[in-house]
Amino acid sequence: MSSDEDLENIRQKKLLELQRRLLEEQKRTEQQDKLETQKQAILRQIITNEGRQRLSRLRLVKREFVEQVELQLIQIAQTGRIKLPITDEQLKQILVRLQPDRRQYRFRGI
Repeated sequence: MSSDEDLENIRQKKLLELQRRLLEEQKRTEQQDKLETQKQAILRQIITNEGRQRLSRLRLVKREFVEQVELQLIQIAQTGRIKLPITDEQLKQILVRLQPDRRQYRFRGI
């Protein structure tokens, strides 16, 4: 076997590995998209439009927090521990309870 054939074999193996990884990533992305679509459909059923808008705005600054809140809301809704649909006022109360203690800073002019 010549070195050119060896190089070609190595290239083929690397190409096949890259294609396999790409396919796996594509499947993973499709599965995540499907789960996100299902989650959003459930949220549309259990939270009012105003509440979903609040979560959308909050997601801009606290993505991970909102994702956890959404999952918790789905769980409490499925177990029947809250009256549906969850209103914006109820959501605000839930968010206040779930947020860790935070300090408020106020700046005063000099």
